[in-house]
Amino acid sequence: MAAVAPTGPERTLAERAFQPFQQFAHKASAGGIVLLACTVLALFWANSPWAAGYDHLWEQPVTIGSPSFGLTLSLHHWINDGLMAVFFFVVGLEIKREFLVGELASARQAAFPMAGALGGMIGPALLYVSLNAGGPGSQGWGIPMATDIAFALGVLALLGSRVPPALKVFLAALAIVDDIGAVLVIALFYTGELSWAALGWAGAILGVLALGNGAGVRHPAPYALLGLGLWVAVLQSGVHATVAGVLVALTIPARTRIDPDQFRRSASRALEEFEKGSRPGETLLTNAAQQAALQDIERLSEAAQAPLLKLEDKLHGIVAFGIMPLFALANAGVRLEGPLGEVITDPISLGIMLGLVLGKPLGITLLAWLAVRLGLADRPAGASWLAVHAVSWLAGIGFTMSLFIAGLAFASEGPLLAAKVGVLGGSLAAGLVGAVLLRLAISRQRGAPAGT
Repeated sequence: MAAVAPTGPERTLAERAFQPFQQFAHKASAGGIVLLACTVLALFWANSPWAAGYDHLWEQPVTIGSPSFGLTLSLHHWINDGLMAVFFFVVGLEIKREFLVGELASARQAAFPMAGALGGMIGPALLYVSLNAGGPGSQGWGIPMATDIAFALGVLALLGSRVPPALKVFLAALAIVDDIGAVLVIALFYTGELSWAALGWAGAILGVLALGNGAGVRHPAPYALLGLGLWVAVLQSGVHATVAGVLVALTIPARTRIDPDQFRRSASRALEEFEKGSRPGETLLTNAAQQAALQDIERLSEAAQAPLLKLEDKLHGIVAFGIMPLFALANAGVRLEGPLGEVITDPISLGIMLGLVLGKPLGITLLAWLAVRLGLADRPAGASWLAVHAVSWLAGIGFTMSLFIAGLAFASEGPLLAAKVGVLGGSLAAGLVGAVLLRLAISRQRGAPAGT
């Protein structure tokens, strides 16, 4: 008689009901699809008979705390300054992980995406400045420099398993370096009048966070509480508050307390104790020995995990399916009134579109090629230059980060409208061209003789 394979716990009704949603959420393209849906909804809402309600909703004041001791901001500002700080926190965690153990961990490994990202920031900025230098749109040069990693990787994922893994790694590393550049641009060039007292408080809190890391504090609660204080201090300092998210992320511990071998040995002993503690007729609710063994396994699991990776994993879904779609809903509602041609040909809009669809792919490809020619970097194995160029077009999908910087660069409605049209048009064109080029590159690479 064949042995019956062990099975896991039977799924509950709730688990079976939510399984399709869980399967969708685990797809790499899911975040980009939700983001796109919210963008379309925002555009429809802003151009519908209910457009006045769209503007009215985001300008509603919201107070956290009491009227006498609290913080009052519009809903739009809470999203852009508050929730987006959580987005930047996750970006900071990704940056730290990539530099510790990822594609940016060694100079040789990091050189190719870093060179590409540098070109992808310089090229768009130069094209934009060439059209807007000295004009009312001169402040927007940072807008086309950004890459939306969720949208870009989402488009890549839609092409399926045919995409070489090296290209996915290249795009992810490129976007991470791009995010570093965007954070620096925001901190250095899109900052208002500075309050040195608030900056002093921010520095002190950051120092306490760093000391907590050094002292071995691993629970997220102290980092969350101090991080909230740091966010308030940065908000009051004149530096954009989202920078606080990145700073807090850099203080999150990335070490484990025990190595894999220690975990394996100790967990095996705990499982043995669990087996020895089994008593006929007893359940876990009444078996003290088995409860103690399970608690040991739980403590060991906690010690074997890095807080950085745990937080990144837990917050990914919140950011991808909550914060970023809400940001798109609040910021992508461009009211297309009057002659659209005038808006598209506005130097601001034109500069952003040219930056995203020409500056990005040309800058990334040229500097990456130059780094290889100079012997500073190696092209990823299994990735042709055509494929690298195709991926550089996907990096021209600026969307979230570009819209975010546009909101910092322009306060008046006219320039901001032109900037948003440029971001949406440029991102759409870059994504479509990138997808077509990548399909062509993959087809050519598959049809090429071995070794080419």
